[in-house]
Amino acid sequence: MPEAGADPALVAAWLAARSVSRGLPLPVPDHGGLRVDTRSDTESRRYVFAKPAPGLAELGRSVTDPLVVLKLCASPDAMATLLSPRWVVEQTGNLMMCARPMPPRPLPDGYRLGLRREDGAIRCSISADDGSPAASGHAVERDGVFAFDRIVTEAAHRRRGLGAALMVALAGARADSTSRFVLVATPEGRALYESLGWRAHSPYSTARLR
Repeated sequence: MPEAGADPALVAAWLAARSVSRGLPLPVPDHGGLRVDTRSDTESRRYVFAKPAPGLAELGRSVTDPLVVLKLCASPDAMATLLSPRWVVEQTGNLMMCARPMPPRPLPDGYRLGLRREDGAIRCSISADDGSPAASGHAVERDGVFAFDRIVTEAAHRRRGLGAALMVALAGARADSTSRFVLVATPEGRALYESLGWRAHSPYSTARLR
């Protein structure tokens, strides 16, 4: 059976890119994983581990703040073996990669697409002819990865190929052809990415205090 977990260098680069995309502090090493001080109303900080580690179990014993979130690139079963029953563990996504160029996906009629660079990230938005927002997403290229983040299609505009067109447009902004495409997909978004040639690298599980 293959070892649980993901490539630590890939996870570190992806998490740093995600932090840039969202205007968060860069990750710092902590307990054998990486800590991001998110400081939001719903999450004070998160610890992200590429592989199961003793530091994750230690955090599981010591954390009392209900706004602290633990993340692991492994299945919920693998994560639960390191934590006490006071934690609820679930798979919240998959770390995914794409090793080849994504196929062209033209923008459907009736929509406009814009790209801009802002605060170290590439921002893409798609709007309908009436100016209403239809889809949006971000990407950050650094440390050998090109990380996609917050790919969203508004409910009224789904099933029209906008998500795929947006992904391909963002990918076209990659400066270094050797940068690895990476993202964490929600269960709902995974089918879109697989249709574009993406493959799961590892499960991505989340633990919160009960």
